[in-house]
Amino acid sequence: MKKYKYVLFDLDGTLTDSEPGILACLKHSLAYFGITGESDEKLRRMIGPPLGQSFMELYGFDEETALVALEKYRERYTVTGIYENKVYSGISELLPRLQTAGFVLILATSKPEVFAVRVIQHFGLDKYFSFISAGDLEQKHSEKVDIIRKALAVNNITELSEAVMIGDRKFDINGASLCGIDSIGVLYGYGDRDELEAAGATYIAQNVEDIESLLL
Repeated sequence: MKKYKYVLFDLDGTLTDSEPGILACLKHSLAYFGITGESDEKLRRMIGPPLGQSFMELYGFDEETALVALEKYRERYTVTGIYENKVYSGISELLPRLQTAGFVLILATSKPEVFAVRVIQHFGLDKYFSFISAGDLEQKHSEKVDIIRKALAVNNITELSEAVMIGDRKFDINGASLCGIDSIGVLYGYGDRDELEAAGATYIAQNVEDIESLLL
């Protein structure tokens, strides 16, 4: 098909399966507040949006308490959780094929940049990305629409029809829509078809092979 030039990829749930590490770190953080026994299903809802926001929305934390929760989360994440992670099958083959085909690949994630860089370097994916648009540790500029908008601006992408955002949650799809670009929602991550279709995904990809079929 190759109607796009710029491909923006989400990280968690799109390039890598980071669920084991993230859930373990969330449980570590919540235990500090005496909250235990939370189901993986509930905690999985926190993968995608800025974590501070999720702590406030799901647990009623105020901003100060959410910051403490983030500190406790990162206490484990920076040492162990970041590596309880794996690249989805097919991604390591897809990225070089897209790069060879002439696509400009951009990482667009709400994860703080310092962690996003460590993850893609750890898995050897950094060489495929020309730019990283990511959140900050304070999570003041971590909304997906801001992440995508920054990627478009810094890369001087003015022909919005040439760009597409690929992600697994409604935040990716909504952010793309608000920025005026197409989106591909993937079903192998942490969202589901209903969520992605309700958000208005331009395309739905069942697996990594579908992404390649949609782009090439």
